[in-house]
Amino acid sequence: MLMRSDPFRELDRLTQQVLGTAARPAVMPMDAWREDEQFIVEFDLPGVKPDSLDIDVERNVLTVRAERPDLNQDRDMVSAERPRGVFSRQLFLGETLDTDKIEASYHDGVLRLTIPVAEKAKPRRIEISHDGERTQITA
Repeated sequence: MLMRSDPFRELDRLTQQVLGTAARPAVMPMDAWREDEQFIVEFDLPGVKPDSLDIDVERNVLTVRAERPDLNQDRDMVSAERPRGVFSRQLFLGETLDTDKIEASYHDGVLRLTIPVAEKAKPRRIEISHDGERTQITA
């Protein structure tokens, strides 16, 4: 059997593994939305063990790290397309979020972070004084 080698095809394959494609990004795919008084972020991390997850917050930067172990080298692989190794993603959180009260859960390969909106960022009613009376601002 004659096989042709194309170095550009191999370079393209390697680039897609490192940088990802639109259909299969190399970084952790995520969804984020606001729900009432909290901000929700979900990361797809199939095949990642919960004890390999690490979440850090420093000031307003949230860092998520995960590791998918390497394949058993004794296997005769036919295809190995899923990225392996350590993955990391940083989110820059706004000042309106309370980073001291972040909650995290991991279920069915999805890491879910719940970040509450800070009290100082919530809407509040301000009373207006009239007729010489003074009233306090209510928060």
